[in-house]
Amino acid sequence: MDVTLRPLTRDDLILLGAWLREPVVQEWWHEDDAPEALEHRYGAAIDGRDPTALRIGLVDGAPAGFVQWYRLADEPEYVAELAPFVPIPADAWSLDYLVGDAALRRRGVGTAFVRAALAEIGAAPVVVPVHARNPGSAGVLRGAGFRLAAEAQLEPDNPAHSRDHLVFVRAALSA
Repeated sequence: MDVTLRPLTRDDLILLGAWLREPVVQEWWHEDDAPEALEHRYGAAIDGRDPTALRIGLVDGAPAGFVQWYRLADEPEYVAELAPFVPIPADAWSLDYLVGDAALRRRGVGTAFVRAALAEIGAAPVVVPVHARNPGSAGVLRGAGFRLAAEAQLEPDNPAHSRDHLVFVRAALSA
């Protein structure tokens, strides 16, 4: 299985919206999938006016998922929420990911997407909270070399969920 990442384009927003409607994805992302909402959320980054990296994950050349990563320093409110639970280095990043193609879930694709994103992020530390009831996402991170750093009470993406989260870290890699 060949896994690569390519930049998200506006032409991908329809596909991303379809993935966001998938029940498993919807449970954890809980994001508005309307075309206008996706344009509002991702348009600035697509145009280069927002530094968030947006990527479509490809499996054997076919779109299968989505990964985004961003410097935590660009998200001060998020840093303030995480800081009581884990130290947040000034050069830390975070990322989000989904496997949109249901047939590829539980096959290592999410872990491969995260590893590909980490290769682009480089040696910087990466901090990723996941909901405590999302063992699939926790497994993706463990498979990509993250370690559990803390249990935390954080605002959930889905308001129907509890505040219970697990915070995973990938320490800065030595040069």
